[in-house]
Amino acid sequence: MPSPATPAPHAASAERAFREEGPLVLATLTRQLGGDIALAEDALQDAFADALRTWARDGVPRSAGAWITTAARRRAIDRVRRDNGLRTRLPQLELLARLETSAGSPSEPQSSHEEDDTVYDDRLRMLFTCCHPALAPEARVALTLRALGGLTTAEIARAFVVSEPAMAQRIVRAKRKIVDAAIPYSVPRDEELPDRLAGVLAVVYLVFNEGYQAASGQQLVRDDLSAEAIRLGRLLAELMPDDAETLGLLALMLLTDARRAARTDADGGYVALSAQDRGRWDQAQIREGIAVLDRALRLRRIGPFQLQAGIAGAHDVATTAARTDWTQIVHMYDELQRIAPSAVVELNRAVAIGFLDGPRAGLAELEPLRAAGALDDYQPLWAALAELRSQTGETAGALEAYDRAIELSANDVQRAELQRRRRTTAADLPARLPTA
Repeated sequence: MPSPATPAPHAASAERAFREEGPLVLATLTRQLGGDIALAEDALQDAFADALRTWARDGVPRSAGAWITTAARRRAIDRVRRDNGLRTRLPQLELLARLETSAGSPSEPQSSHEEDDTVYDDRLRMLFTCCHPALAPEARVALTLRALGGLTTAEIARAFVVSEPAMAQRIVRAKRKIVDAAIPYSVPRDEELPDRLAGVLAVVYLVFNEGYQAASGQQLVRDDLSAEAIRLGRLLAELMPDDAETLGLLALMLLTDARRAARTDADGGYVALSAQDRGRWDQAQIREGIAVLDRALRLRRIGPFQLQAGIAGAHDVATTAARTDWTQIVHMYDELQRIAPSAVVELNRAVAIGFLDGPRAGLAELEPLRAAGALDDYQPLWAALAELRSQTGETAGALEAYDRAIELSANDVQRAELQRRRRTTAADLPARLPTA
């Protein structure tokens, strides 16, 4: 008999099947219910409970996806019939009943997918609904991970370091907002698509960034979030194979994530890019990322994600830190600043110039940015400023910048590294002070 920590075989099979098949079933059922995500998710949860009971008795079905689809549809019918507002639900009930009549038994090995073009549309509808601009940014992320990633509320809460009840409320509010704001469960019209797609890509990249460098907590990286963002990126690239920026985002995540294993040491401590063991970088993932970027560039519609992927690729192909092509990287930052100007791009360009032309040149670019005040609360600005000031002998200024960077850092690993660098800089202070 399995230990309490080990799920029974049928339970493990159910969890795996619902994680893999659940997002697609949810997307399709939501369409069949007229865009009611909340009802579709409730029905899917009911189906999961049914699976735990039925599979323990009868064994795991040959086609778990088909079983889930049929069971979820039947549970949706039950919920609609129990609804006090049945009259408003009649069109849903009629559609579900027709589908149920033609579906057969949930134990039969039928396909869990409908026609390919319908499946394609269902996944796109879900993506654009979860990332609708009417929803708060944090709600878009949570809902996307819940509906398309198949993550549990508890998993999402742990990833973003909030309580499970708080995350549950965030998701409930998001679903309520979809109803109250009458957000359509649809793919945007052609004229709206570029702006709306940009919002979807931004959500996926936000998930990836939180996984690759956690904003808070005791770990620098969260592998599950990075992997989930890449999975969503692959899904987007599959659904929109001719969109250059979609491919650019996937390439950027692959090329950046390829270095993940080398970013911390055996004790979980921070390892700077220049000091990383490049033998630990995932070369297969680098090759894939470069191939995806090449596909994007052949479309001849250059965008910010493609340029950022190019910068990541320039780091990845350098056999040593000394052989990094900083000239190429600065040129790509110049182009990025031209097409998508921001203070963060300006900061990263200044750091790159510091590597290309020396710390004084980098500092000359960075100081005006600091004086402008747009990034006063942005920890990487102060960390970069501290490093460049330290390298140019401005020790007192470097310590001041380190203090600010440490104050702004909520990640334990990052903060520990900044504190270590501050101590090293402070130890040099007496030697740099003029003698009497």
